[in-house]
Amino acid sequence: MNNEEVENIQRAIRLECLDGWLFCNFHHRDLISNSVLHISTTESNSRMWIYAVPAHGKPLKILHKVESENLSSLPGDTISYVSREEFFSAVSSLKNKNWGVNFSENLPAISYLDLGTANLLKKAGLNLKSAEGLIQRFKGLLDNAGIESHEKSANHLYEIIEISWEKLKKAFTNKESLYEGDIRSLMLNELEKRNLITHRSPIVGFGKNSGNPHYDFPDRGSILHEGDVIQFDIWAKENSESAIYADISWIGFAGFSIPSKIEKTFNDLIKVREETFNFIKKELDLAHRLTGYDVDAKARELLISLNYTSEIKHRTGHGIDTECHGSGVNIDSVEFPDKRFILEGSCFSLEPGIYFPDFGMRTEIDVYILNGNPKISGKDRQFKLLTC
Repeated sequence: MNNEEVENIQRAIRLECLDGWLFCNFHHRDLISNSVLHISTTESNSRMWIYAVPAHGKPLKILHKVESENLSSLPGDTISYVSREEFFSAVSSLKNKNWGVNFSENLPAISYLDLGTANLLKKAGLNLKSAEGLIQRFKGLLDNAGIESHEKSANHLYEIIEISWEKLKKAFTNKESLYEGDIRSLMLNELEKRNLITHRSPIVGFGKNSGNPHYDFPDRGSILHEGDVIQFDIWAKENSESAIYADISWIGFAGFSIPSKIEKTFNDLIKVREETFNFIKKELDLAHRLTGYDVDAKARELLISLNYTSEIKHRTGHGIDTECHGSGVNIDSVEFPDKRFILEGSCFSLEPGIYFPDFGMRTEIDVYILNGNPKISGKDRQFKLLTC
């Protein structure tokens, strides 16, 4: 990490109205500290270290003498310790300031600081605040290059959905046996052909399996039957560390005449998703500060107004960056309530879902904020129910 990157951290600290960002690691438990500071997990971390970046001025490294060279790639002054008392004394030099630390009551995905260390820091006189806003500003916002990478990934995924549906439609029309695993294999082959990577295989669910949001199966899975709802969910990014994920879900029906319940559910779901997107646009146009909590609450309000309550199983969306479930704002007011603001460069999914015992539906698009406006990624979008 160079001085310019430290200055970027300091700008984020000032925007969050904190005195500093305090990174703390032991046995590489804090993945965010490693990521932000570019610390390799091959580096020894058998003793706790602290890297304190103030809003202004030089950072401070607190290191055990056994591992005194651990943070040599980072700028700043150094205090070495051996005993517990020396460590406590060094940490006390940071007292009476508001430090962002990597913990959160609401967002366990970014909460790494353990209670014992937090209590020690408090005892030393530090005021601890959640760094969740800092984490979003430093890791969860896309620049122009990130948006370009995300768009490329999204366009590939929409093409793969189209190819997958054509295979399914052909098999159904020709009365050929088709299994969930056949479509999943096709998707994985397409990802490989396009040099895209993913952390987990796509979801393909036929019939009642479409009602399981995280459905998976061994071997070939279930066979396709006439009248099945089909749920696709696929996520991937270009094969590079800095590439940005895209994550989309779409729905099909194996048949020629769509039952009224399935058609109504699909239309209601699209209506909720589009009205939620329009809510975001309207609020941003009015220069209102909008949180992920606000957006999820709006989507839930819309679903409930259409008499879906027990059919809701999950939040409306998640942050997207170099990870599919990224460090930025989640669209969530219930599971892990996220009151971080939607900012310039925020990228997230909008994926309301409705789930019955015999079928389910989730329609997922990705949205990013560019020049203050929400944009839907992917140039070839098909927002209709896929039918045979």
